[in-house]
Amino acid sequence: MGSEFPGQIVIFDDPVCPWCLLGLHRLDRAIERAGLQNQLDIVHQAFLLDPSTPAEGEDVVEMLERKYGRKPDEMWDRIEGEARSSGLELDMRKQTWRVPSQKAQVLIQLARGLTVQHAIAVDLGHACYLEGRDISDDDVLVEIGTRHGLAEEVVRTAIGVPENLQAVEKMAQEAVAIGVSAVPVFLFDQHFSANGAQPDAFFDAALKKMLEMGEEGAKSA
Repeated sequence: MGSEFPGQIVIFDDPVCPWCLLGLHRLDRAIERAGLQNQLDIVHQAFLLDPSTPAEGEDVVEMLERKYGRKPDEMWDRIEGEARSSGLELDMRKQTWRVPSQKAQVLIQLARGLTVQHAIAVDLGHACYLEGRDISDDDVLVEIGTRHGLAEEVVRTAIGVPENLQAVEKMAQEAVAIGVSAVPVFLFDQHFSANGAQPDAFFDAALKKMLEMGEEGAKSA
């Protein structure tokens, strides 16, 4: 982490995970309330919610019924209610098709080290769940990447390279190996972590604690 940043947040997430979308939304709101926009080093690490998703995708309702043994309406109502409480209008029925997220993760990692990585990750979640778009589609990924200043030919080449897809799969496997079993996971400046889309108040307190611990560390250095 460069010294110009007062704190770093490492996030394990997947843009096809609706709870990740909500978690990022709550984090961003807390950053705004703290007046820390563009002042934190936010790094996204790849995680694959379901590495076995077919290349052509699959029906979301059928997939969730197979996984949980019941219709997803209750789960959807819960996350929609949580989202509304944080000012996010989420309609889980808008996205009817679960697609593999390896290409989307390649795009996120393509922006690693750039200030736009976090914005790209957020936009992918918005495209998936707020707009109901296919974030495994090359043109959708190019559109999102170029929106944030990446060159079209760079994005299109990167998401088409098999080694890049393998790299994000390896990164996701490494996340599982260190204990990440569900996302989102937030690691605040290597000091403490949190799992899930925590309440708004948690993120306010976490940012405050992270900055305080950073100041204490700087004084003792």
